Amino acid sequence: MANPSSSMITPSSRKIALAPGDGIGPEIMDATLELFKAAGVMKHVEFLPAQMGKSEFDKGNSRGMSEAAIKTVEECGLMFKGPMETPKGGGGKSINVTLRKMFNAFANLRYFQTLPGVHTPYSKAGIPISMYIVRENIEDTYGGVEHRLSNDMIQCKRLISAPGCDEVSRFAFQTAHRMGIKKVHCGHKANIMKMTDGLFLDRFKVAARDFPEIETGDVIVDALCMNLVVKPQQYQMVVLPNLQGDIVSDLCAGLVGGLGFAPSANIGKHISIFEAVHGTAPDIAGKGIANPTSLILSGLMMIRHIGLLRTAALVENALICALEEGIRTGDFGDAGKPVLNTAQFTHAIIDRLGKGPKTIAATPVPETEALSAIPGNKPERQEVIRTFTDVVRQVVGCDIYLDTPLSTVSLAEEMQRICQDTPFKLTVISNRGTQVWPTGSAYTECVDYYRVRFEIRENVVPGSFGQSRCVALMDKIAEKFTVCSYELLRTFDGIKGYSLAQGQ
Repeated sequence: MANPSSSMITPSSRKIALAPGDGIGPEIMDATLELFKAAGVMKHVEFLPAQMGKSEFDKGNSRGMSEAAIKTVEECGLMFKGPMETPKGGGGKSINVTLRKMFNAFANLRYFQTLPGVHTPYSKAGIPISMYIVRENIEDTYGGVEHRLSNDMIQCKRLISAPGCDEVSRFAFQTAHRMGIKKVHCGHKANIMKMTDGLFLDRFKVAARDFPEIETGDVIVDALCMNLVVKPQQYQMVVLPNLQGDIVSDLCAGLVGGLGFAPSANIGKHISIFEAVHGTAPDIAGKGIANPTSLILSGLMMIRHIGLLRTAALVENALICALEEGIRTGDFGDAGKPVLNTAQFTHAIIDRLGKGPKTIAATPVPETEALSAIPGNKPERQEVIRTFTDVVRQVVGCDIYLDTPLSTVSLAEEMQRICQDTPFKLTVISNRGTQVWPTGSAYTECVDYYRVRFEIRENVVPGSFGQSRCVALMDKIAEKFTVCSYELLRTFDGIKGYSLAQGQ
């Protein structure tokens, strides 16, 4: 998982920012670090504390992390973190999402596998599961751009960019190529969101051209969820947009025993974050009974990321060996086997270092290992990433969004009057995405938030003016109506850059 860089340095050791987390976080982090120390990880790695989570939120810091913590993560380029609490109410954002977005860890990679000793309906049926979910990490509704538009309407913007799609698709194919994965699927909802998910699917197909040895497929996300429950073994890797990827990742965790067995890596060009994705479990915090498996597995992804392939294989084999022999905490396993606390569970794994499982193939242990190169210096400024350039764009109208309780007929009469002496004609009025004028059904209920679409008249040449005429029209409308927002309608190389209303 090492990241490409124009100036790479091979280190003698690596520094990693460490944030134990909240709730059970410190307990499972201590257990994981004890295991790693026993395996020799600390010969190559120095963990540096990074203060973040509940303690920072409690200080009134809405970001949930100190300036010193941010600096530590940026200097290290790597972060290992336990589960963190996001305060309920008060405006504080999810620190997990903030970290991924702030440091541009654009690809979330999770691996789901059948583990011995972890009983599920699939393991009992003899159905082995081994799959990766690659989730875009920066965009989509996770931008958190929300506004109250009227008394009754709230909006969340869904933002999908071509460069963002390119980054995550390329990462998925590069990872599949390195791991010998033969087929990669794109999960999407392009049948409904034809422009946003349509772009995600299109850029997936473009990225696939550089990997002809890998078979590809695409699947609508609702069908994907059904297929994963019915026949999960048909998938090796699936790449998805952010929100859909989040949901499908948790579904896949359920297939293999829950989030307690789901490792997670967030990979970026310069900074990568490895974390437990389960919750803080405050009901058992401090009792010393938490299951550290998810964090251990995430830590294995991290040390593989930095090149410690031999050590990772030794730890993984010891963990699988322990699970195979019925070593368990109270949240899983054979009820006939004794329940161990966190420390006992960890020591059982340590005792098996150098051993391997017997019922399944052990992970091959390389003879040697070496730390991988690290990216070069911190970027001087934020980079603007581009995919499409030299595109011919022409203004052909605008959508204006209004907060009004007027009936559709009354609103249409007002809009036609206002645009009478402009280059535009009223073409569509929609409500909650459904056309209600010039045609529509009396059964379509409307709320107090309308989209009115104006397009250039037949005698107006596309591209003969810029957006100023649209702004002028919006200004005229704003004299009588509350304008919530407006969107410019343009063509890009002659192709419409906007969607139709439902029923249009």
